[in-house]
Amino acid sequence: MSGFKLVLWDVDHTLIASGGVGSEISRQAFQRVTGRPQQYHPRVSGRTERAILAESLKLHGLHTADYAFEDYAYALAEGYLQRAVELRERGRALPGAALALGAVARLDGVRQTVVSGNVRRVAQTKLAVFGLDRHIDFDLGGYAEDSDDRADLVRAAYKRATESEGPAYGMGELLVIGDTPSDIEAAHTAGAAAVGVASGESSEDDLRQAGADATLPGLTDTQAVVTLIRDGITRAG
Repeated sequence: MSGFKLVLWDVDHTLIASGGVGSEISRQAFQRVTGRPQQYHPRVSGRTERAILAESLKLHGLHTADYAFEDYAYALAEGYLQRAVELRERGRALPGAALALGAVARLDGVRQTVVSGNVRRVAQTKLAVFGLDRHIDFDLGGYAEDSDDRADLVRAAYKRATESEGPAYGMGELLVIGDTPSDIEAAHTAGAAAVGVASGESSEDDLRQAGADATLPGLTDTQAVVTLIRDGITRAG
């Protein structure tokens, strides 16, 4: 197939690692919203903040209807802004991320955004802290505000991208790049292709088993990233 026109990057463990700062901010936001310390912690990898909050509330015997996600999202965003220096010191941009984003930005007709379980302000802060934001069009992204279903985040990004320039391309010209099986499943459920990057907890084999159309051990091979986007890949299955 021909190449992709919209690249949707996952953020955590694909482009950056927070060095534990993110989990601390999440606990602080939970306590700020509920007035209770967070004693029980749901699985977070590959999930949206909306889904994480809902499960956290249930684990603590609290009713989701009693707490507004918008309050939690605000607390998260403020937490990242207040601890941006600490995030820079303890976290890191993952190897090759900056070069990959810069190289993709030079491809004609290709736009880049994020599809992230983070709320938009958090995704922006995380990438800005490590200088990874300048090639990202955040207005086109899919975020936790949109849904607790990651496939809906891909659909939201597609809708924004096509509405911004008219329906110039189809869902099949979208490529999701992420580090978890959830990223792969979300992309395919929405009708997009998916590249799995083994920079998080999942190995390349895990990502292939999840149905990734292609896998990479990381982002250090800039040319491999560019080739997948420019030349396209054959959909798995």
